[in-house]
This record gives sequence, C-alpha cells and structure tokens, in this order.
Amino acid sequence: MTQRTTAPSRLTEFTDGARDIIPMMVGAAPFGVIFGTLVSSGPLHAWHGQLMSLLVFAGSAQFIGVGLIAGHASFAVIWATTLVVNLRHVLYSATLAPYVAHLPMRWRWTLGGLLTDEVFAVVWSRYRLRPTADANPYYFLGAGVAMYVNWQLWTLAGLLFGAAFPGLQSLGLDFAMVATFIAIVVPQLVALRYLAAAATAGALAFFWQAWPYKLGLLGAVCAGVAVGVLLSRPGFHQPKTAEAS
Repeated sequence: MTQRTTAPSRLTEFTDGARDIIPMMVGAAPFGVIFGTLVSSGPLHAWHGQLMSLLVFAGSAQFIGVGLIAGHASFAVIWATTLVVNLRHVLYSATLAPYVAHLPMRWRWTLGGLLTDEVFAVVWSRYRLRPTADANPYYFLGAGVAMYVNWQLWTLAGLLFGAAFPGLQSLGLDFAMVATFIAIVVPQLVALRYLAAAATAGALAFFWQAWPYKLGLLGAVCAGVAVGVLLSRPGFHQPKTAEAS
C-alpha cells in the first residue's frame, strides 16, 4: 500500500519562508537602526525616514538617498544614483522569473516589491532545488513579509532612540550588513562559473570604486555576468558534481 504525499499548505510554506530568513533579519537589524539614526540627525523629519522604508524598502538606496538629500543634490542625481545601485534587482528578477512566471500579475508585483538581497538568497536557495512547478509563492511571500516588517521595526527604533546615541554609526555596526552579504554570496558559489563571476565582479568593484555615481559597481556586475555567461557555454567543461547541492 503506497502512502500518498500531500503538498505543504500555504500557511506552512509562508511560515517556512519567514523562519528561514530569520538569520538575515538579524544581520539587517543594525543596518535599519543606523538608517533611522542618520535620518533623525539629518535634514529630514522622522516620518520621512519611516515613509522611505515603507515605500522604497531598499537599504542601500535609502542610505544613498539620505546622503544625497543632505548634500542638496538634485532630484535627477538622486534618482539616477539609486537606480544604478539597484540595477542588481534586474538580475535577481531574471533568476527567479521561471518560478513566478505562471502567477497572476498581482502576485508578481507583490513579490517584486518584497524582493531584497536577503529575500533573494533565501528564496533562490529553496527554489533551485525544486522544479518550477513546485515553487510555492507563499514561501517567497513569507520571507518577503518577514523581512519587510523587520526593516520597518528597526527603522522605527533608530528614529525613536538613535538621537540618544549620536555616535552609533561610528561603532562599526554597518559591518553587520557586509557580513550578511558575504553570507548571501558564499553559499551560492557551487560551481566554477559562479566562483569566477563573483571573483571578477568583486575585484573590479574594488578597483573601480572611485567611478562616479556607483558606475564602477555597475561595470563590475556586467563584467561578472559576462564571465558567468561565457563559462556557461556548452564548450566549457562543468562537472556534474559541482552542480549538486
């Protein structure tokens, strides 16, 4: 007698996503507090900072935006700079597209709005081990909602209590986000092409960091993608064992 296996419920998938992103939420917490602190000590009102977290929901873009606003940059410069910094989300979207292409537009817009570096890392780690038909969107939704709520709470904490700790941003807490990015990238390096792409992008981003408007970062990303695509061509040998994880 064979035992029938049932698909996980929507609630189970949602809670699994929220649970799996908890380590990333811990890493994002100091980043959110520092952002709130910068807003409270800058030219913006507290509600501006909270509204930015609610609507933008992109840590790096928010930090850059606050800095440019404090420097009285024009709207065009703020828009163009944050656009360049967040172009990496195009790559994230392209990677996850096969797993969400069957969903209605309202689903894709919602999941796209919740997509961050941390959410991508957790969701991609789950989806890449499953056929596209088994990629439950509620897992994605759970991870995204948990990270969204986490970011709002820590932004609020920084806005409310950051002024009491004026030297908070100089304590090195921003390294928590660097460590989070390392935790995102390293588990993905399961094949030679991934490792080569990461090494290329990392090296060029370091050497091109003086380029204006973060164009060095964009150029490094493009170079890394080019290396990854080149090594993915059929002519290059890729051991099957490297792909299994």
